[in-house]
Amino acid sequence: MKNYLRHDEWSIIEEGFHPEHNRISESVFSIGNGRMGQRANFEEGYGGETLQGSYVAGIYYPDKTRVGWWKNGYPEYFAKVLNAPNWIGLKIDIDGERLDLATCEVSHFRRVLNMKEGILERSFQARLKSGKEVKVHATRFCSIADDEAGAIRYSITLLNTSGVLSITSFIDADVVNQDSNWEERFWREVEAKTKKNQGYVTAETKKTAFQVCTGMKFTIFQNGAETDFTPFHTHRDKYVECSIDLPTKKGVETVVYKYAAVVSSLNHPVDQLMDHCKEVVKNSAKKGFEQMRLEQAAAWARKWEEADIRVDGDVAAQQGIRFNIFQLYQTYTGEDERLNIGPKGFTGEKYGGSTYWDTEAYCIPFYMATADQHVARQLLVYRHKQLQKAIENAEKLGFTGGAALYPMVTMNGEECHNEWEITFEEIHRNGAIAYAIYDYVRYTGDHGYLAEYGLDVLIAISRFWAQRVHFSERKQQYVMHGVTGPNEYENNVNNNWYTNYIAVWCLKYTLESIDFVQQQSAKRWKEIKAATRFDEKTESTKWQDIIKKMHLPQDKALGIYVQHEGFLDKDLLTVADLRPEDRPLNQKWSWDRILRSVFIKQADVLQGLYLFEDQFNEATLRRNFDFYEPRTVHESSLSPCVHAILAAKLGKKEKAYEMYLRTARLDLDDYNNDTEDGCHITSMAGTWMAFVKGFGGQRVYNDMLHFSPYIPENWKGYSFKIRFRGMFIEVVVSQDVVQIINRSKQSAALKVYGKKYTLKAEATLKVAHATR
Repeated sequence: MKNYLRHDEWSIIEEGFHPEHNRISESVFSIGNGRMGQRANFEEGYGGETLQGSYVAGIYYPDKTRVGWWKNGYPEYFAKVLNAPNWIGLKIDIDGERLDLATCEVSHFRRVLNMKEGILERSFQARLKSGKEVKVHATRFCSIADDEAGAIRYSITLLNTSGVLSITSFIDADVVNQDSNWEERFWREVEAKTKKNQGYVTAETKKTAFQVCTGMKFTIFQNGAETDFTPFHTHRDKYVECSIDLPTKKGVETVVYKYAAVVSSLNHPVDQLMDHCKEVVKNSAKKGFEQMRLEQAAAWARKWEEADIRVDGDVAAQQGIRFNIFQLYQTYTGEDERLNIGPKGFTGEKYGGSTYWDTEAYCIPFYMATADQHVARQLLVYRHKQLQKAIENAEKLGFTGGAALYPMVTMNGEECHNEWEITFEEIHRNGAIAYAIYDYVRYTGDHGYLAEYGLDVLIAISRFWAQRVHFSERKQQYVMHGVTGPNEYENNVNNNWYTNYIAVWCLKYTLESIDFVQQQSAKRWKEIKAATRFDEKTESTKWQDIIKKMHLPQDKALGIYVQHEGFLDKDLLTVADLRPEDRPLNQKWSWDRILRSVFIKQADVLQGLYLFEDQFNEATLRRNFDFYEPRTVHESSLSPCVHAILAAKLGKKEKAYEMYLRTARLDLDDYNNDTEDGCHITSMAGTWMAFVKGFGGQRVYNDMLHFSPYIPENWKGYSFKIRFRGMFIEVVVSQDVVQIINRSKQSAALKVYGKKYTLKAEATLKVAHATR
């Protein structure tokens, strides 16, 4: 765990240069706007440890699978969101000597991510090997007001000498992915142009033929006046630059303004791509940096007005939750139904930037409550559009009759994960897709979604479960062998409780949904039945039999559900028995040792109890939590939030706070020693859930909002805001009272601590704290 970033309510601050942590900082200080984003690389380049990264949403490459032993059913490629052309680049030379913090003596270094306005700033002083000293202040952002534009203000002052300042502004599409399976370069040049102080490169991805045009225009000011210059132009494959040599006096500030555009063939015809890029660059330069910055601040202010969570009395907790919300909003805005949320967002290459089940299990609850309803709906429609691919994925593994297995990892609906224990076995992901449909309908009341899009997905998923189980004559029950549950520190196990449970739940919910659609629209049901070729008698009967006879392992003596068969035969150590030097296990132990151990990567049984907590009494929840949590190492970013919510429900306030702080500050403090690869974006939605569902006790039962708030002892107060069925509700909690504020023009029926209230439009309800 690192502790080098300063705690601040609205900013992430690094004071002093930490080259040993530079890749971590590049991840944490990343910026984006939903359409594009980038790691916090230095504009002037850096010769030390760095991971160059710029990314464009939806642009990917099918990197050929590389495995030691090919198995039937393996996907042929791993889809990767590519490192895209670098638009931020500047080369700075003083009398021919390159400015590079890897070779300089650095002082007064300060990096700030202003989350309130979406602005990244960096300042420092550097002493070059020649003894020349310079002062730099750089500011940049990816515009959320115009999501194809970015801007940089780069100020440099010679402190102890006059000299020739050489400035080179460039666009570089000759970039690589560090995680390339075959060390390929994924881009080819289509067109490149330079003119005066402008440069443009259109590059195309190999195989997928996406095109991206990246353009720039830069201006230079000295002593507040624009400098007229004629730059030198250089063009090589996939690269253009404009350079100027500028005589500069000691103490005079030179400011470079760089305006950039990144436009893709996802949104524009290829024959118009460069013209559109030029237009975006032209408009940005015409507005100017300060006007663009004002628009950026205003756009972020609107987002914070609806989604901010306030914590009084705990700066670390406050900074953590705002950082998580900030990263979520700059990763996905919901404006494009073709896009989804990669686990690393725009902060790194790991996991390929593709879609995982994280979206359904963690992100949809966040967007349902903090954005317009269509945003979460589009995330579900994204999966519906890929249903045929999911059916094809199942067919590759031998399933028939319209059964669907949604991919573990995908860009276009096709499975592209190539680890057998995940690709073939971590099938609980199908349950997450179905649960998201249920969760969306329950929260929004949009029952029409079932008939329009949801039911055919549910039928296909249920067909998969019906074929994936088999009947054990010895047990006289249905069983499911050879699976990996959410705990990826166990592979190829039999009868994982969570997987078996969610399979049964899916079958039940599908049958209930069929009944609902039949009653609501016999015509629509007839269409669905015909399209899916659903055999009402045979399939329904089989599903009912599985529901009735599924094996769900439990231990009556301990009063717990057993994670999988054989789990209790392990050496039942707890995390307290581990040495500090053994952590994290996935970086210190062999995989063999991990698989044989009792230690749990993330919530498994507890994942099911969290999702379906209303189906279990509190004593059952408590017994299982007390058994499994002490054996959980939380080495998945998705783990702490689930435990925080359950701990809060069970009144385990210290554990709830511990788990909340861990999920909120997972990347800021580098808990799992892996932030250098990128931030854990999808788990950040889990942080929001830990706060709202954990501390706020927010639930939806029977079409009604429920709250059971409590406040950690070291906090003075907190507040959060949520949307619910056209209403906008704010919850304000102090050590003395809970206030529910209806900021809508319609009344709201809700329950607080189990008691029903009717909250009139634009009214406030005050309730005394109750003991959880």
